[in-house]
Amino acid sequence: MHRTPNTPEVRVPKLVGLMAMDARERARAHGVLLGAPDRPEFQLSVVDYVVRQYPPPGVAIPRGAVVTVWFDFGEGEGGGGAGVREPRVPKPPRGGLERELDRPGDAFEVTR
Repeated sequence: MHRTPNTPEVRVPKLVGLMAMDARERARAHGVLLGAPDRPEFQLSVVDYVVRQYPPPGVAIPRGAVVTVWFDFGEGEGGGGAGVREPRVPKPPRGGLERELDRPGDAFEVTR
């Protein structure tokens, strides 16, 4: 576990990608507090993942200051979708297994 020296300022740890319980533990070990405006029950959250934080990692802040984390994407911020699913134009060429097949005919023609 990381312990920070007893200095007036600490560096903000990277919390994005961590589960709520791990983010709380890492913040405590670095000497900062966490706030989560989108999760009033943040202290009970366990498996929600942090998707953004402020201030960003590496910034020097006073010991005991609050780092704000979010567990949901805001309006227009990702959210997981894979984009628009429309047919591509032009379509990919036909092929695949059809190109691997021999021409129809006598199955023993090659061995004769």
